[in-house]
Amino acid sequence: MKHLQFEKQALVMLILLVFIGCKKNTEIKSISEEDLYRPNFHFTPKSNWMNDPNGMFYYNGYYHLYFQYHPESNVWGPMHWGHAISTDMITWTEQPIAIYPDEHGTIFSGSAVVDISNSSGLGEVEKSIPIVAMYTNHKDFGNGKVKQIQSIAYSNDEGETFAKYENNPVIDNTKIKDFRDPKVTWDEERNKWVMVLAAGDKIMFYESKDLKDWNLLSEFGKEVGAHGGVWECPDLFKLPIVGTEESKWVLLVSINPDGPNGGSATQYFVGDFDGKTFTMDKEFEDSLNKEHNYWLDFGRDNYAGVTWSNARTKDGGKLMLGWMSNWDYAQEVPTEAWRSSMTVARKIQLQKNEKGYRLLSNPVQELSKYRGKKFKNENIAIKEETKIIGSEAIDLASSEIKFNISKLEETVYTFKLSNKAGDKLLFGYDNLTKTFFINRKNSGNVKFSQKFANKVSVAPRTSINKNLTGTILLDKTSIELFYDNGETVMTEIFFPNMPFDKLSIQSKNNEFILDNIEINNLNIN
Repeated sequence: MKHLQFEKQALVMLILLVFIGCKKNTEIKSISEEDLYRPNFHFTPKSNWMNDPNGMFYYNGYYHLYFQYHPESNVWGPMHWGHAISTDMITWTEQPIAIYPDEHGTIFSGSAVVDISNSSGLGEVEKSIPIVAMYTNHKDFGNGKVKQIQSIAYSNDEGETFAKYENNPVIDNTKIKDFRDPKVTWDEERNKWVMVLAAGDKIMFYESKDLKDWNLLSEFGKEVGAHGGVWECPDLFKLPIVGTEESKWVLLVSINPDGPNGGSATQYFVGDFDGKTFTMDKEFEDSLNKEHNYWLDFGRDNYAGVTWSNARTKDGGKLMLGWMSNWDYAQEVPTEAWRSSMTVARKIQLQKNEKGYRLLSNPVQELSKYRGKKFKNENIAIKEETKIIGSEAIDLASSEIKFNISKLEETVYTFKLSNKAGDKLLFGYDNLTKTFFINRKNSGNVKFSQKFANKVSVAPRTSINKNLTGTILLDKTSIELFYDNGETVMTEIFFPNMPFDKLSIQSKNNEFILDNIEINNLNIN
């Protein structure tokens, strides 16, 4: 009799579990892809595939963002230049396709400049200053045979439409397989255009007076930095050293694969450029050779970032953004209508202290005007897992979080985002190993690629600060971490089964005081 009663109880429990499980799955499935995964404040195309940012320039009140775009599929294919515009780098309006493939091939990555003096002779000066875009034409002949050449197009309607230059290509190529991604900048000191171009395992430097005729100046990079993949998407610019009257040149080089946590990432070099040759600063070179931890972003999802031309902050900083994905899994992420988004726009500065040079990356100031509802707390005693806030108070899927911990203990500080589906995203700082980390192994849908959540991403702490500060930007499917005033940055994407609705903090074995935390809703959509 007891045996029969036990069987009945077990059957009831089984039915309840099935019912609860079905209800939970129904709740999860009832959320549309658009509602669950379309970012609140990161640019995505309305439909189909996007990767590298291209041709970014500022002119007449608008920031222009072009991007690698396949208008007929949600995976990579024949590349066009998509286009979007913004007045503040935060909210974007997508425009019609700007540049289409032609007889020379598809349209790979490149840059665009505001030709203020009409040095190219391609502008109708009485109507508008010309915008000149330089890009790679890519032609695939099959069987591994490709040809990559450099061409230009010009616009007399402020970048809305482009006409191809009749004498393309402006730089031909018959020998180098990977020969792409021209980034043009104006060299004020020498009154000429300078262009950097990725060529497999090196960067090639060119000069021009008119954007049409180019001369090779020098090469840089063989056996320097990371070389476990192809070099791509370079950028060259001069930056003042924060708090000094000095300046240095910075060279960005993206690489795929061989990023610090796998797949694609962007490294940087600091040095001098004399108008012909880029030479690494000796102190920087010694530090690089000792340990290569000079990465723009240690997270797995910030690639091919480049800066806006014709735009600087008042203190001389540069403005940039990157593609928020990774070639290890970008074509497999669980969105169907569109694939990929861009990072938030960032201000780039150069710092030097007793530990050498470091780039600082922080969200652009324009983001602050979207702050809405605020939560603030101070001197919070953290013991075991402590809830900081839930979705009843702040929409965590569109938020900015700032925190400070002044007395670091020998422990692990773990922030946790969680939801009712059991998903969790862990991130924080291990003061025992002096490393930051992001763990997305249980963050939701991770099975679409074996490479997506196969490891915990880590980054070394290089700051000399005694206290730990951080800015966290959260969107529906991304986290951007800016530690120590942007000295260490980590960006990663995730795909929860339901929106994260709770933020908590815990410390391994030790209690600690969270000096202050401020959370702002970002009212962008």
